[in-house]
Amino acid sequence: MRSLAITLALASLAHSEIIDRIAVSVGSNVITVFDLDREIRLTAFLNNAKPDLSPANKRATAERLVEQQLIRREIALGQYPVPEPSAVGPLPANLPRIAEYGLTEQEVKDALLWQLTLLRFVEVRFRPGIQVSDQKIRDYFEKVVEPAARAARPGTDITIEDYREQIEATLTGQRSDRELNTWMNDARKRTDIIYHDEVFQ
Repeated sequence: MRSLAITLALASLAHSEIIDRIAVSVGSNVITVFDLDREIRLTAFLNNAKPDLSPANKRATAERLVEQQLIRREIALGQYPVPEPSAVGPLPANLPRIAEYGLTEQEVKDALLWQLTLLRFVEVRFRPGIQVSDQKIRDYFEKVVEPAARAARPGTDITIEDYREQIEATLTGQRSDRELNTWMNDARKRTDIIYHDEVFQ
């Protein structure tokens, strides 16, 4: 009986070590196998899809978590404003599905809060300095918007003023995305990032 108890304890310990193995080291922080698995299940839940545990998706998920680590560090160092947890609000009425994905309500709320935090960070960090010229708005209108609008509504009078705000918002978003990518690439270069390849088999 004592031997069985010891065997079960060792098996439990081994299982715990597997779950908590390091998947990626990001500077002084780590992303564990548990973090990776939870992110995959969260993404599947939010997309109403089946969790994808393929090596390729594990690697892609790890990349997202690395980016999250870098952004979280920048938010903390720069003391950027973050939304309050109450900003998430009540979850939809499909709570029974959360358990099917092995998640808790709090984990889902934390994921939604992070999405809001990321949007706030991009808004504050990259958008204020972006200016879209009238020429860029006109070029986008003539090359993208006007042809699509005329194809959708033949014979209708199409003017740039009807779409100016939408075009400016689109171009601002594209520019902020490029600046975020540039910043992310620089942050990666400044950080020691080590992937433990055996985790992604």
